[in-house]
Amino acid sequence: MISSLSGSVSQVGEGSLVVEVGGFGLLVYVPDPLVDQVSPGGQIFLHTYLIVRQDALALYGFETIEGRDYFVLLLGVSGIGPRLAVTILSSLDPESIRRAIVTDQAEVFSRVPGVGKKTAQKIVFSLQDKITKEEGFEPIAAMSEVDSEVLSALVALGYSVVEAQAALQSIPKDAPQDVESRLRLALAYFS
Repeated sequence: MISSLSGSVSQVGEGSLVVEVGGFGLLVYVPDPLVDQVSPGGQIFLHTYLIVRQDALALYGFETIEGRDYFVLLLGVSGIGPRLAVTILSSLDPESIRRAIVTDQAEVFSRVPGVGKKTAQKIVFSLQDKITKEEGFEPIAAMSEVDSEVLSALVALGYSVVEAQAALQSIPKDAPQDVESRLRLALAYFS
């Protein structure tokens, strides 16, 4: 198993990188935010996961071990293949995934392109028992209905789920609890 690799980026593609390692160019599928951060000629270190199929070998790379671990967890959900798992990790960071699962918010996953309502519910149901306090995850507060509406509005305006959640987290604790005020404060985060 190839657990990690380090090398020089020779090509940046859509959802993939070619990393030169010891004279070989390895095609590595990566989440979109990582593609946006690198450029040809730069050095990179990736935590990887190799998928062996009858007709192909596919290597998937992640910046963190946690990202790779969530990729493997998502692969364990019936109906989630490697491409969809990477798409989910392109839209949601591991903390957002954990929060959605722990707080039973399947709608967070249904906002990811290619994930329908049933698949989103299946993800939450399948992973709830795997993401527990015993694994070191501290309990977190559920998102309020108002913040959920603000999140939906930000996503509808074209922001990614990760960007929208970052904007929500930037809202002061003592801010008014109405949707309009909180949306205005969240939008201020982007300016």
